[in-house]
Amino acid sequence: MKKDESRKGNGQDKSKYAKAEKSRNASKGSTLTTRQGHPVTDNQNIRTLGSSGPATMENYHFIEKISHFDRERVPERVVHARGAGAHGVFVSYGTVGNDPIEKFTRAKVFKKGKETPTFVRFSTVGHGTHSPETLRDPRGFAVKMYTEDGNWDLVGNNLKIFFIRDAMKFPDLIHSQKPDPVTNIQSAERIFDFFSGSPEATHMVTFLYSPWGIPANYRQMQGSGVNTYKWVNEDGEAVLVKYHWEPLQGIRNLTQKEAQEVQGKNFNHATQDLYEAIERGDFPEWELNVQLMSDDDHPELDFDPLDDTKLWPQDQFPWHPVGKMTLNRNPVDYFNEVELSAFGTGVLVDGLDFSDDKMLQGRTFSYSDTQRYRVGANYLQLPINAPKVHVATNQRGGQMAFDTDFAEGQNIHVNYEPSILGGLSEAPKPAKEYTPRYEANLVRQPIERANPFKQAGETFRNFEDWEREELINNLGNDLAKCDPRIQEKMLDHFTQADEDYGRLVRERIEQATQQMHKMDKGMDGPMGNVTGEEGVEDAQQKSHKAKPY
Repeated sequence: MKKDESRKGNGQDKSKYAKAEKSRNASKGSTLTTRQGHPVTDNQNIRTLGSSGPATMENYHFIEKISHFDRERVPERVVHARGAGAHGVFVSYGTVGNDPIEKFTRAKVFKKGKETPTFVRFSTVGHGTHSPETLRDPRGFAVKMYTEDGNWDLVGNNLKIFFIRDAMKFPDLIHSQKPDPVTNIQSAERIFDFFSGSPEATHMVTFLYSPWGIPANYRQMQGSGVNTYKWVNEDGEAVLVKYHWEPLQGIRNLTQKEAQEVQGKNFNHATQDLYEAIERGDFPEWELNVQLMSDDDHPELDFDPLDDTKLWPQDQFPWHPVGKMTLNRNPVDYFNEVELSAFGTGVLVDGLDFSDDKMLQGRTFSYSDTQRYRVGANYLQLPINAPKVHVATNQRGGQMAFDTDFAEGQNIHVNYEPSILGGLSEAPKPAKEYTPRYEANLVRQPIERANPFKQAGETFRNFEDWEREELINNLGNDLAKCDPRIQEKMLDHFTQADEDYGRLVRERIEQATQQMHKMDKGMDGPMGNVTGEEGVEDAQQKSHKAKPY
């Protein structure tokens, strides 16, 4: 095949990648810079103490980048815009295996028999507020627990891993998933252009393009905290922890064809399914499971335990059920309770702590920052976001402030601390503080144990036959729309994960490319959509003429 023929019929109008020569903001050269005009020499890594250490606050390039990203949509969430929610209760079992849970964490929410009111928001990630709930996309699974020590937000997805491991790349990831900034149509080529340069995404791509990328509904999907956190006990000792929500209704996923059929009948099906189940008293339940690991480097593992693109093997780190959540009440006002609900990975209570997971540290800034922009500085005063315990702060004013956080008997003239005139005072420390020690250079470096392909291959081999077949078809169909250079890079990733994986995807790309050439039409478009061009033609050819009025 000649080089120019290889591009025939795949919808690549090169004008959509036209140079920005006529733009008044076009700069000379193609060097990446900040908005301050500073050349960017490293756009891959935030500054950390050691390659896996905690991030530093003076990450100016990262903060400028992520802060701007957090403000790119008004007022819709930049990610997780399409959502549904419900109220419920979490009941703790009080044990981890045969041990009392206090051995590992002093968090009161986990005391045996403790009942804690909750609110959960499910969502799709990359698409708009009213987008179909059948699209191939991770699903958000955000839980707010109104504990006796204040709110705890466990903010995750249905899938247990993620595409990237450094928060510096989050805006780039989402930009690639969002619609083309010129055509406003999601482009498989743009998506795989990013993935082909991000080998760590191979594992997540393997899940996303399988049936696990389209859950049948919100009730019958898993949830995960994705990132690694820490539990801290009364003695100030910490362990690493991962959270997993397991639906007691079972798990159901859709193929691409099934999803398109559902979408043709009801593009709000998952929201409707959740709402109607709760209305009829069929309350969905999830069991919360945890995996624990000692808080050290674990050199015996071939991956970094803090790498959010990796699973912790269950045979080495078993799941332990620690409680059950039941959703039993629907919102009475969608906007006030679901749209205005705001979650953040930094919202932890005593006994819970952060790990040095780079993505977690980046999310902790970004999530709350985007809520302050989207809802306002006083978003925590809204009933859905406010804790159920008394709040007393020295924060005053700000847009849409409608309450003042006074304590009983407080001198209302004093909004600072310390004070001997009747102001607020610090709380006593509840137990011994957790104080990890660090010795590392301040660097911008990727983690040492990247190992981007091994678990992707294991996941591929662990799929059932029909799941593998669906994965291969979906990947081949989308990659057939892409530049051959992108195809070859992705095929290299899949082959390094598993030789059969790479071979089967290559064969499917060749089949799909031949079909495209026979039809002499392009099919670049939304993720997993192989009938997009057909839909455009059907709308023209099968529609009915009408007279003007």
